[in-house]
Amino acid sequence: MTLRELRRPGSAVTATTAVLAVAGAVSAWWALRPSWQVPLPTPATKAEVRMQDFRDATYFPLREFLAGGNPYDPSVMFAHWPVRQDFNLYQPYHLVLHLPFALLDYRTGAVAFVLVSLLLLVSLSFLAAYGIRRYAPLVLGTVAIAALLVTSQVGKAQLYLGQVNPLVALGAAGALAGRERQPRWAAVGLAVAWLKPQFGLPLAVLLFARGSRRVALTGTAIAAVASLPVVLLLVVRGGGVGAFVDVVAANLAHATSTDYGAVDSMTAQRVDLPAVFFRTTGWLPPAVEPLALLGVLAGSAVLARRLDRVGDGVVADLLTCLAVVVCVVHQPGDVLIAVPALAALAAVWWRHRREPGWWVTGVAMTATVFPFLHLHAVDTAIVSAFGARVGVTADGLALVVAWVLLVVFAARRRGGS
Repeated sequence: MTLRELRRPGSAVTATTAVLAVAGAVSAWWALRPSWQVPLPTPATKAEVRMQDFRDATYFPLREFLAGGNPYDPSVMFAHWPVRQDFNLYQPYHLVLHLPFALLDYRTGAVAFVLVSLLLLVSLSFLAAYGIRRYAPLVLGTVAIAALLVTSQVGKAQLYLGQVNPLVALGAAGALAGRERQPRWAAVGLAVAWLKPQFGLPLAVLLFARGSRRVALTGTAIAAVASLPVVLLLVVRGGGVGAFVDVVAANLAHATSTDYGAVDSMTAQRVDLPAVFFRTTGWLPPAVEPLALLGVLAGSAVLARRLDRVGDGVVADLLTCLAVVVCVVHQPGDVLIAVPALAALAAVWWRHRREPGWWVTGVAMTATVFPFLHLHAVDTAIVSAFGARVGVTADGLALVVAWVLLVVFAARRRGGS
């Protein structure tokens, strides 16, 4: 489909693209509204959920950094600013990369942040559409995926909460997409994914295992070099390395003791394997988190390499994304990184859907999509029928099942596409 054909009056593609664009614009407008409707942060509004991640993980940590303090210290953040959550151990370069938003007043910064996030979601949609351009026109694919994304629960949550995941997802997806033909850009993408270490570390390990060693090492080095000046500044401000290490330890201790971050919390929405296992069985085996991290990464690395060897790289990409999400602490919105891989596998699956064994990938994709479909009305129905525990576990269970199914597919795979 050429651009001239796309512009032809009366073209079905043009009409479809226009309808989807309008629908996506309406959904985007609805998702953007909290950024200018949410009350300004005060001690009385700390429980406010709208834009809470922008407030707690971007705006006020950067304001503390500008004021000469260490935002990684939970006691400092809770004493100085109206935040409800501590500032997790994001890469220190985050404090520089997002600095322009903290130089504005809160309302202006919040609106600017979600507008940029929306552009990043559209960019992620373009990357996904580019990967399937042989099967669908690029413009139509971009608009369709973007419209679906901003209408989905995962997409809306990024804008509703003010999360940094659109940037991280674009970096991670870019690293996977460009690791063979554009390794330099892939390394930059991995460095961006390192903004949240629970993305960067497993993705770097899996890229290394799949043969993209230069991408894994260079991307990790870029992230480290970009963060080093900030770390040195915080060390000097805090009185030395020992004091900085104490702050990091206090941050980790606080993160693992909250009702939204602890692995043994029945109300946390964590989707990683250890948390899902606990909420499903009520049992927490000793050292389950490091064991899950090592086990998921080791198994996924071996099987992803097998899929690459037999020509099923698109399956390996989705397996990689799911392994990143289920191996270590993650929330439902973090599955955003899988959007391009999911689109690519859907296109390949359609060609092979009648072949033996490929039904497994179809079920895995359906399970992966579940968090995107887990809208408020769906959640209300689930909670009414099965209770709150099932409601907070459903997304994680779906993603773990999807990962297990791809593991089974890879283990049985003997021939190429």
